[in-house]
Amino acid sequence: MHHAHSTNGTHASTPTVPPFVDLRSDTVTRPTPAMRQAIATAEVGDDVLGDDPTVIALQQRIAHLLGKPAACFVPSGTMANQTAIRAQTEPGDEIICHKDSHIIHYETGSPAALSGVMIAPLDTPPGVEPGQFTPEQIAPLVRARSHHFANSKMLLIENTHNRGGGSVWPLDRLAACANEARGNGLIVHIDGARLWNACAASGLAPSDFAQHADTISICFSKGLGAPAGSAVVGSEKTIARVHRFRKMFGGNMRQAGILAAAAMHAMDHHVTRLTDDHDHARQLGAALAAIPGVTLAFPVYTNMVFIDLAASLGTAAALCERLRVHGVITMPGGPQRMRLVCHLDVTPQRLAHAIEAFRACLMQPARA
Repeated sequence: MHHAHSTNGTHASTPTVPPFVDLRSDTVTRPTPAMRQAIATAEVGDDVLGDDPTVIALQQRIAHLLGKPAACFVPSGTMANQTAIRAQTEPGDEIICHKDSHIIHYETGSPAALSGVMIAPLDTPPGVEPGQFTPEQIAPLVRARSHHFANSKMLLIENTHNRGGGSVWPLDRLAACANEARGNGLIVHIDGARLWNACAASGLAPSDFAQHADTISICFSKGLGAPAGSAVVGSEKTIARVHRFRKMFGGNMRQAGILAAAAMHAMDHHVTRLTDDHDHARQLGAALAAIPGVTLAFPVYTNMVFIDLAASLGTAAALCERLRVHGVITMPGGPQRMRLVCHLDVTPQRLAHAIEAFRACLMQPARA
């Protein structure tokens, strides 16, 4: 297929933008030419010694944006969550969170391995968006203070919620859950890996959500399209401990300003365009739902489309193989389920190509 061009010139035909459509995740984005220039010209120091000026500037900027005193730049969203947990808990403590939370399914058991904490999982009640819960569900999981029991210590809220179809927490529900948690003596952490998407969908500012949390993580390498990096934001005392555990977990980087510069560029140029990804996801969801045997597993809340395939269409893994022949890269999310994610590199032309590829692969008898 031909190279697509966007109106803002960030998708010029260069080797950094591949001639295929990759819908596996919003983490697959390539740095734009302008972002590569920002990386190349970044002023750097030694962040482990605390004197990388671009990292310092990014940390100050993201802390201010989220309305907190301090921030720590870390390599990944997993490290952001896990340093926040380790900094605010002790072994034997317990975290209350949704049963489909990223920290349970996609962080290699690290709450147990790195912090020695247990998880008390919540489920979604009727009438509530997937991946979410209500304040009334929290108190029953808070354990009485006793040497017999784990110590309930933290409530974790994931916004947007990945396994909930990219659902966005309504601010009033998030605030009510945070208030209920604090009333029961819990710390509140928001896993905001895709907080930018929550803001794009709701029209709210990052600080509107962050004000209800003691700590919040936020990622630069998903919707914003930076090559790597997340941040943990919170109080000076907590972030000092996060810095300590970043070092302990092997997350210290030296001339990290080259990555921080990419994050800064992304904050300047890639935030307002997130609504494009959401529009593309809605178009993709509508087109696929019109194919016989394809159903949407969730409404399209943000930039994610989850589809379930009827058995007559074959398995998700087999469909992934057929799509690859058409230049569309996907991966199964279950025997019959796929998660498709729109992002910076999914231009309107590439979206149209992907939709045609799905139609070509599905609107015919399933292959053996």
